[in-house]
Amino acid sequence: MSSSQPLSSAQQQLRAAFKRLERLLPGRVASSLRWLRHPASRWARLPVGLVLILGGVFSFLPVLGVWMLPLGLMLIASDVPFLRRPMARFTMWIIDRIEHSQAKRRR
Repeated sequence: MSSSQPLSSAQQQLRAAFKRLERLLPGRVASSLRWLRHPASRWARLPVGLVLILGGVFSFLPVLGVWMLPLGLMLIASDVPFLRRPMARFTMWIIDRIEHSQAKRRR
């Protein structure tokens, strides 16, 4: 997508979800995610997203985890319009739950 085209509502929601997620992640992971989100990284984003989804499916194996599935879907949603809004909403919902549980632990 060129920078002259306005972002759709779903794209804006997904972008906000990514930014919010990046604030929760460690620095190196957040910068890698930021790089993958860049339009020029599309050819890396799709295979990384697919690998993460596969890792999420095989989460019963050591090192792999369920966390990989939604992250892979988020990366693919960057390029698949019908996934953008549901993945943005799901990510915001998960982040809300994480922040709520962190706040509860601090009290």
